[in-house]
Amino acid sequence: MTTPHPTIRPQPGVLDIAPYVGGDSASGGASETLKLSSNENPAGASPAAVAAFQDTADRLALYPDGAHGALRQAIGAVHGLDPAGLVCGAGSDELIALLCQAYAGPGTEVLHTAHGFAMYRIAAMTAGATPVSVPETARRADVDAILAACTEQTRLVFLANPNNPTGTMIAPDAVARLAAGLPDAALLVVDGAYAEYVTTPGFDGGAGLVEARDNVVMIRTFSKIHGLAALRVGWAYAPGHVVDVLHRMRGPFNVSLPGLAAARAAVEDLGWVTRCAAENARWRDWLAGALAAQGIASDPSEGNFVLARFTSAQEAVACDATLRRAGIVVRQMAGYGLPDALRITVGDEAACRRVAAATAAFRDAA
Repeated sequence: MTTPHPTIRPQPGVLDIAPYVGGDSASGGASETLKLSSNENPAGASPAAVAAFQDTADRLALYPDGAHGALRQAIGAVHGLDPAGLVCGAGSDELIALLCQAYAGPGTEVLHTAHGFAMYRIAAMTAGATPVSVPETARRADVDAILAACTEQTRLVFLANPNNPTGTMIAPDAVARLAAGLPDAALLVVDGAYAEYVTTPGFDGGAGLVEARDNVVMIRTFSKIHGLAALRVGWAYAPGHVVDVLHRMRGPFNVSLPGLAAARAAVEDLGWVTRCAAENARWRDWLAGALAAQGIASDPSEGNFVLARFTSAQEAVACDATLRRAGIVVRQMAGYGLPDALRITVGDEAACRRVAAATAAFRDAA
C-alpha cells in the first residue's frame, strides 16, 4: 500500500475500500493451467456472437449507438420485456455502481447478504454509503433477517439470486415478500447474473416482480452463459423512474460498438444458450456428486460453479495448493466469509474429471 499524500485526499472512506480481487489465471504449478476461478463459460461465446464481434473491425473509428437501441430491442424480444424498461451498462458492475451513486450516499445504508458478491460492498463505500452485511441461514439468503436489518437509512438491498459464491437461491415468492416488506425509500436490486443456469421451469430472474412493483430492479450480465466477459456488457430492467435516473447518470457511449454487436447476436442465439445451460447442469451435478463421494460437501447449486466445503480452513487451503500443483486454479473463499470452502467453476467434461481426480488424490493422501 502506498503512503497517502499529505494534502491531496480522496473522499472520506475511499481508502477504507478493499479493492476487488478477481480469480487467478495462473496456477504456478503445471505448465498447462486449467482456470476454474472466475465462473467463465468453458464453451466460450456463440459462433454468431464471435462473427458479430469480428464484423465490427472496420468500424472501430465510429462511436457506438448511445441509446443501445438494437440490443435493447433484442433483449426485449427474447425475454418478453418492454425495451423502454431496459438500460445497458459496461457490465452489471457499472449498473451496481450507478445505482449506489444515484440512491445511496453519506448517511445511508446498503444491505447485502453475508456471502454476497463483493462489488455490492465496494460500490456502496465508493458512493459514501455504509454497507450492511446481513447473516445468511445455511448459506442461503434469509428474508426475515434482511427485513429485520432494514432501517430508515436503508436505500438499496442487493440480492443475488442465485447467489455467488454459494450457488443457493430463494424462491420467487420469498423475493416478492422481501420487496413488499422493504422501507418506502428502499430499492430491491435482484442480481440475476446466473439466472440462465437455473433449472426451475419458468424462472424469469425477477422480471415479473419488476413489472408488478415500483421498487424492484433486475440486473443481468453477458459475462456468464453468453461468454462475453471480455466485452463488459450488462443490462438492467427497471421501473420508469429508475430507468430515467440511470440514463441521466451513465456515460453517453458506455457500451462499445463491438460489445453491442456481440451481445445482440449472443442473446438471439437461443440454441447456444440452451446447450450451454444443459451441459452446465449435467457436469455441475456430476462434479458435485463426485466430490460428495469423496466426503466433500456442497449445497445444490443453481449457478455454473460448485462451492466445495471442507472440514476446516486449513484443509481447504491444502486442497487448493494440491490443485494448483496439478495446474488447476479455483477460488479460495475466505474473502467471502467462507474460509473452509473453494468455489470451483463447472468446466467441460475433461475439466470436471480432472478436478475430481485431483481432489480424490488429495483426499487419499490426507
